[in-house]
Parts: sequence; C-alpha cells; structure tokens
Amino acid sequence: MKVIFIEDVPSVARVGQTKVVADGYARNYLLPRKLAVLADSRASAAIESQLKKKIKQLALEDAEMAALAKTIEGTEITLRAKVGENEKLYGSITGADIAEALTRSAGREIDKRKIELAEPIRQTGSHGVTVRFTHDVTAVIKVNVISEDAVEEKPAKAEKAEKAEKAEKPAKAEKAEKAEKPARAEKAEKAEKAEKPKKAKKAARAEAPETGDAPEAVAAPEAVAVAEKAEKKAKPRAPRKTRKAEAKVEATESKETESGE
Repeated sequence: MKVIFIEDVPSVARVGQTKVVADGYARNYLLPRKLAVLADSRASAAIESQLKKKIKQLALEDAEMAALAKTIEGTEITLRAKVGENEKLYGSITGADIAEALTRSAGREIDKRKIELAEPIRQTGSHGVTVRFTHDVTAVIKVNVISEDAVEEKPAKAEKAEKAEKAEKPAKAEKAEKAEKPARAEKAEKAEKAEKPKKAKKAARAEAPETGDAPEAVAAPEAVAVAEKAEKKAKPRAPRKTRKAEAKVEATESKETESGE
C-alpha cells in the first residue's frame, strides 16, 4: 500500500515522504494512529499545505536538536545503585534514570524515549549510550554506574579542566603583577617630583640666619635696587605750580645771599 507519512516514524520514514508499505502495517498501525494517509486518497491533497508547514517546523527543530546533541556529545553522568556479587546490580538502570540524570547535567529536559537502550543496565562500569534526538541527529554519552558506597571519581574532562585552572592561576597573578609595576613606578616618580620643591624650601630655611637683620644682610644688590626704585615711585610728587614757586624762592634767596656777601 502506498502512503504519505504525516509524522516521523523512526527507521521507517520522515514527514512528507511517500512510501509503499505492507497493507497490514498501514491498516493496523500507520492509518489508525494518523501517522500516514493513503497516497491516492483525497486526504493527500488536503494535507499538502499542512505538510509544507510541518516540514519547515521540523527543519527548525532539527537544527535546534543538532545544537543540543553537539553540546551533550561525550557527556559523562554517574548513577549509583545497590551492588551485589560480581559487580551486578540488585536492580537495573533504565532509560528514564539516564534521561533524568542527563536533564540535570544539560539543564534541559531530555525525553526518556530519546535514550536508546537495547536492555536496562545491570552491571557496574562505564557504558556508552546513544541519545537519538531525531532520525538523523544523535549523541553518544558515557554512563558510569557505581556502587552506592563507592567514592565517586571525577570525570577525566573535569579533572583535566581543574588541573589547567590551577596551572593558569600563577600565570595570571604574575601577569597582573607585571602590569602593576609600571603604574607603581610612575606613581613613585610623581611623588618624588612633588616632594623636591618642598625639600628645597626646607633646606633654604634651614640655611638662612636666625637674626632679624638677616634678610637685609643677605639681600642681593638687584633686590636693593628694585626696593629703592619702588620707594621713589611710592613718594608723591608735588604739583607743577608748587615746584615753580619753590624754584623762585630758592633763586631769590640765592641772590640775597650773594648781595649780602
């Protein structure tokens, strides 16, 4: 029987594909569950536009699942269980147990139906488990099953990352110290430059005589000349008429003095 798949059927077909399948498989499984419709029926024409939308949506989901698969690829999870003789478990580890632990590790809900286990795990040790997100997108994780009383060992990746971090810390500290040294030197140099004038002033004060006449005694000739010039400028000049009158009086007195002689 020829049918068009309107849902993904693992290991059989994807949405939109047309395939010939066994009549009993189509009538008893695909058609009742609305996973496919007859290719020559009126329904095939009615669902054509619906299929196009669904195919686009599935393409987006596939891209999202591919990114998630890449993220969890190689992830290691550890599950504890009661262990009896010969390292055999009293119970078993199921797909639901793995999905729950993987959800905590990935920070995203992982459907237990995505976990591919031929049979539950009944033995301690490391087991490779496939997580099938879509028909073509899968990821392989590592499931470590240990006894409830055992001390959990750190995964190799975590241990390696921890060692790298420890080795990196001294290098970062040394780099920060090297970057800080020029700043310290520059700060010290500025402080020294600012201190020099203060030290010079203190030294000059210490060398100067302590007597009250010391400033005049040690004054430079240039300073004296400047002081005299300033003093002359400070004296008020007499008006012009007064100067003329004074000159006449002086001349008259001079003549009288000469005639008296």
